[in-house]
Amino acid sequence: MSKRSAIKRQLREGVLDSPEFIQDAKVRRLPARVGGWSPVPSNDERDQGYMKTLKPKSDGQAELMEAVDHANLVLALGPAGTGKTYLAVAKAVEALEAGKVGRIVLSRPAVEAGESIGFLPGDMEDKLAPYLRPLYDALSDRLSMKRVKALMAEGLIEIAPIGYMRGRTLNNAFIVVDEAQNCTYVQLKMLLTRLGWHSTMVVTGDPHQSDLLPGVSGLSDIADRLEAVPEIAVVRLAERDIVRHPLVASMIGVL
Repeated sequence: MSKRSAIKRQLREGVLDSPEFIQDAKVRRLPARVGGWSPVPSNDERDQGYMKTLKPKSDGQAELMEAVDHANLVLALGPAGTGKTYLAVAKAVEALEAGKVGRIVLSRPAVEAGESIGFLPGDMEDKLAPYLRPLYDALSDRLSMKRVKALMAEGLIEIAPIGYMRGRTLNNAFIVVDEAQNCTYVQLKMLLTRLGWHSTMVVTGDPHQSDLLPGVSGLSDIADRLEAVPEIAVVRLAERDIVRHPLVASMIGVL
């Protein structure tokens, strides 16, 4: 009888499952799992174990990541595509997962880029969702969408409209203020003074992409004034730090 025929016969008779065959074949069996074993992890396992390694893709990004690690207030200014928002959110998730902060607070001015979408239905979160899409995209890239929703339901990720921030003190939080070029000087001053104990705030924006009237944005003025404060980090990203399609850098250089 050939070797193949012998194996087929043993399969039919169940001999291959016997301890003798396993020992002879030097096969190491995996321990049994409650409920059966599956090579594909469950949704819960995948949600808990998934985390990309965060690595800078340019010198400017490396400087920004270093600044967030060592300063409680960071202003990141630079053109589109330099990863300002993504890195800010990624560092916020990193801090929350490591237990360094108790929650993430996301804020962004509700200013539309040149066209109006009118009144939106729903509660405050529903109304702000279109404006916060870039922040949600970054969150879902670092965490599963299921985990993002769970953290929001628990209040560990909070959406805070700029108009609702006055009078608050944000302790034990990682605050990300995105598209800050669409904030006035007064708004930014109010936002920055919300910083509480054991908190980190990262403010991102591109002074050249403001949707406000000329001279209304306060981002450049605020950054210039705070750059003289040693405890505050002002990181200025440039075209060489753009990590989107190469055409983005080319267009920004001529438009």
